[in-house]
Amino acid sequence: MESLPVTEGQIEFKIADDVPPCFTYYKVVGELHNGKTLLIALHGGPGVNHEYLLVLSDLTKMLQIPLVVYDQIGTGRSTHYPNKMGDVAFWTEELFVRELDNLINNLGISDGYILCGHSWGGMLAARHAVRQPKGLKKLILMSAPADMKLWVTAQDRLRSLLPKEVQEVLTKHEKEGTTDSAEYQEAVGVFYARYLCIMDPMPAEVTAGFAEIEKDPTVYLTMNGPSEFHITGLLANWSIVDEVRCPCQRS
Repeated sequence: MESLPVTEGQIEFKIADDVPPCFTYYKVVGELHNGKTLLIALHGGPGVNHEYLLVLSDLTKMLQIPLVVYDQIGTGRSTHYPNKMGDVAFWTEELFVRELDNLINNLGISDGYILCGHSWGGMLAARHAVRQPKGLKKLILMSAPADMKLWVTAQDRLRSLLPKEVQEVLTKHEKEGTTDSAEYQEAVGVFYARYLCIMDPMPAEVTAGFAEIEKDPTVYLTMNGPSEFHITGLLANWSIVDEVRCPCQRS
């Protein structure tokens, strides 16, 4: 990215009258209004930051496609609310949809953009897309579930392939409510090394994302749960399946 222009800043995001001011940190790689349809990339988690998505700046370098990334509320350099741990009335999907809309409007890019979401970011992107905003030109979903119950079923199948002793550790701590223990986290790491990212060692950008969750697990634990396969948060029943129409027709 050394040879590419980079702009960064913060955008105010008003959540509610009784909530302290919130700011969304964003970064633009390339020239935002250069005539090319820009790419907005949404990170996963929820709870990691945007850093691992900067690899997409290769598209800026090769094709002059401007890249917009940002840290969602509660993550990275955006405003954190650790006092809202477990507050499912605060940490809603709609909150993140509104934040994305606020970013798009404040950057003046609502006329045309491509949306790319990874994991939870793909779920968020899909929710944005089913509302058929006029400026959305293309939608790219990377490793994003369409239905969380189907996701858990698939994860359980993979989990059953782990060594028996690892499975026993996972089950033990999930039953006892001790998923914050080092033993459980080590067992989770075995699953992640087999099925989440098989590169050894994992790229620094990926481990840095996990570190963000460790620093402030508020969003991740409230919305997701203690791991990618033990979903106990408000996203446990999430699904977009019934809202997908193909071929897509604008209303």
